[in-house]
Order: sequence, then C-alpha cells, then structure tokens
Amino acid sequence: MINIVWQFEVAPGAEEEFEKHYGTEGTWVHLFRRDPAFRGTLLLRDREYQRRYITIDRWDDLSSYDNFRERFAEEYHEIDVQMESLTINETKIGIFEAI
Repeated sequence: MINIVWQFEVAPGAEEEFEKHYGTEGTWVHLFRRDPAFRGTLLLRDREYQRRYITIDRWDDLSSYDNFRERFAEEYHEIDVQMESLTINETKIGIFEAI
C-alpha cells in the first residue's frame, strides 16, 4: 500500500469549504472512489496553525495510482482548478510505502 501525503495552507475563511471538498466524503474522494485501488483519504488539521492541513490518500500501489491519474486526468485537472482559490499553498510531501 502507498500513502500520498500533501500539505495545504488554506486561504483565510475557506477552512469549512476546504474540509468539505478534501475530507473523507469530499469531492476528491468521490473522484478517487471511481478506481477500485483507492483505499481512503485521511484529512488532518494542525492544532497550532488551524489553516494548515495534511491529506493522506491511500492506494493499493503506485502503478494503480498512476493508472488512475492517466485515466481521469481531465476530471482531476478540472477539480484541481476549481479548488485553487481555497488554498494559498499546496505541497506534495511524498509517496510513502506502508511497511
């Protein structure tokens, strides 16, 4: 299993909307669920800096995730563009393997 970890700094006042789209039942998860290799998303909020969030997207393996990104590239891009105004900064921390 792999875990894709992202860090976000959310725009002031956009926290609720961000949580709605990036949470466990959000817009991204609805897209990811179209692939059987998707295992779930965890959304974490920093207790000390409440506009900093981490997402962890779990997939069976890297090739499954890469295939998903290729098959759903257009939909992925459309959602990404729609969500741009919710964040100030977005950083891919990495792809981690469960051991």
